[in-house]
Amino acid sequence: MATDKTGTSSRTAARTRVFLTGATGNWGRATLREFRERGDRISVTALVLPTERDRAALEQFSDMENLDVVWGDLTDPAAVERCVAGADIILHVGAVVSPLADRHPELARKVNIGSMRNIIRAIKYQPDPSRIKVVGVGSVAETGNRAIPHHWARVGDPIRVSTFDEYGQTKVIAERELVDSGLPRWAWLRQTGIFHPDMLTIRDPIMTHSTLDGVMEWVSVEDSARLLANICEPTVPEEFCGGIYNIGGGAPWRLTNWELQTAIADALGVKDIRRWYDRNWFATGNFHGHWYTDSDRLQALVPFRHNTFPETLSRAVASLPPAVKSAGKVPGWLIKHLVMKPLTRQPRGTMHAMRSGNPTEINAHFGCLANWHSIGDWSTFQPPVPGRTPVLLDHWYNEAKKPSEWTETDYRSAAEFRGGQLLTQDIATGQFTKPIKWRCAFGHAFDASPRLVLTAGHWCPTCVADTASYPDQAARNPFLAQLIHAAELPSPHSRSVGQCSRYTPLIRWQIFTAATALPRYRN
Repeated sequence: MATDKTGTSSRTAARTRVFLTGATGNWGRATLREFRERGDRISVTALVLPTERDRAALEQFSDMENLDVVWGDLTDPAAVERCVAGADIILHVGAVVSPLADRHPELARKVNIGSMRNIIRAIKYQPDPSRIKVVGVGSVAETGNRAIPHHWARVGDPIRVSTFDEYGQTKVIAERELVDSGLPRWAWLRQTGIFHPDMLTIRDPIMTHSTLDGVMEWVSVEDSARLLANICEPTVPEEFCGGIYNIGGGAPWRLTNWELQTAIADALGVKDIRRWYDRNWFATGNFHGHWYTDSDRLQALVPFRHNTFPETLSRAVASLPPAVKSAGKVPGWLIKHLVMKPLTRQPRGTMHAMRSGNPTEINAHFGCLANWHSIGDWSTFQPPVPGRTPVLLDHWYNEAKKPSEWTETDYRSAAEFRGGQLLTQDIATGQFTKPIKWRCAFGHAFDASPRLVLTAGHWCPTCVADTASYPDQAARNPFLAQLIHAAELPSPHSRSVGQCSRYTPLIRWQIFTAATALPRYRN
């Protein structure tokens, strides 16, 4: 491994020059291992924080001759610019992720948003910005909680972040920045849950934020690394640029959270995972996770899937420390009371919310206090059985039309379906990459390209950041109202609601009418 403090080095001219951020994370290290095998055609520059932890993480790559390390900070524009100047492709993986982002939201904003802006600015400083391809990485967290029966998702569905999820909010902003940056060659990848060995050793209150009846379309860390490396190959079609993609492992990786829990427990020799927890420790909402109807699109453009869930889980367990692998030999009550229960009572834990009586946290995790009391114990638990037939939300524009054929009429229709207005006048046909002016139902004016709104699912940035008002927003926004669970709606024959509703009767009735009265768009 060559260490380069200046950001410049002599490289073989024939090699594709890659600037990689986040190289010391699980995904980053797996990507470096993939690049190590492609040293004859790819050279890598990694911008890495000069901390003991990060230096230790890179020790395994000390013999990687096609790797140069620049010690620096993503929030330093000068350091970023030095790395960008020598790159053909930028893979921006680096970020402050959950649960660290939950503990340090200001740091998450500084790094996740600031680094994207630094990269965009640095590319624009180059003599020929069109020479550089930049790939930004987002998250499934951008579209938040999607409970059954709304567990199927695709790019273009409403951006809606879970409460307290600062990581998701920062990725929403970073995505807006890149999509509407004006850069000629970019792509955005919304990463799903990455299955890697370290995931099995996490001990954080976030563990019980995951709902038992939720879903996730996982992907292995090795396949994720293979994807990034393959993006750097010359075989990638140019149509990849300008796209936003969901990363997912496909149908075999579509699991419920309960299936994931039980599979991991079985692999560790734990006969009954329910002995580790009380059922009502787990949140019943406000956590992200979807099955994708469109993850195969990325696979078709840049093939990367090789791993299966069973063999990936087996390898992950085999790499664990002996103490963790022998979890099945430890009495369940011991783990429950000495490990899991204390975790739930730490700040950000579900039981910390209950013990502190914090209504905002209780409502986020459970909807309301009465909902928590009604959860019951394991004797009444039924494993979730989500529908396997994909269901699409309506995006309210003619998706058969090419963006180059979009007209002002398409934009006005999309705005109205979101409860707002198109403010810009006289838009030329096919003008979809340049930001124009819109207004949401609450009177907030904002700029966004038609591509960002129609194909990426973005709308008012002020409203997206205000998660507490999502119910009020859905009452005026039929696009968002599609995600309201039928059980949360009043009967069409009565406007009365239970005392525990998180929505007022008027709001619930408005949501019901908005979600059911409008016909679906017909292409």
